[in-house]
Amino acid sequence: MKLNTLEDLFHHELKDLYSAENQLVKALPKMAKAATNPQLKAGFTEHLEQTKGHVQRLEQIGEALGKSLGGHKCKAMEGLVEEGAELISEDAAPEVKDAGLIGAAQRVEHYEIAGYGTARALATRLGLDEAVELLTLTLEEEKETDEKLTELALSEVNEAAAA
Repeated sequence: MKLNTLEDLFHHELKDLYSAENQLVKALPKMAKAATNPQLKAGFTEHLEQTKGHVQRLEQIGEALGKSLGGHKCKAMEGLVEEGAELISEDAAPEVKDAGLIGAAQRVEHYEIAGYGTARALATRLGLDEAVELLTLTLEEEKETDEKLTELALSEVNEAAAA
């Protein structure tokens, strides 16, 4: 893909986010299965449904622009998902694994926050108001998920792992 214009870059960012979200749709059920803390397990399951909505929003933006979002592989998310899979396969105490899963999930959230922030800034500059609105909704959900993970880690998971 040649990036000659801001529109090209925006399309590239959307394709990257689309790939990332689709990879996450496949990874979240594995993370939920590996989690032992009930709140963490529920959080992964809840975020899976939210992530499916993120995919739909990206598809909505792509359709409005007349752009296909397929055919790209987000290598960063691929690496983050692979690290999470490695953690799942580790021989670890359940409470320690839960703490590690939170860290892996937060790395994913931070990557997505950066990606959605970039895409929203580009959409703003391009005057794509509907895209800005949809990207803002997703960005806020990603931030909320990150905050929930931090709260869960600090309120009980890390304490249980330290015991």
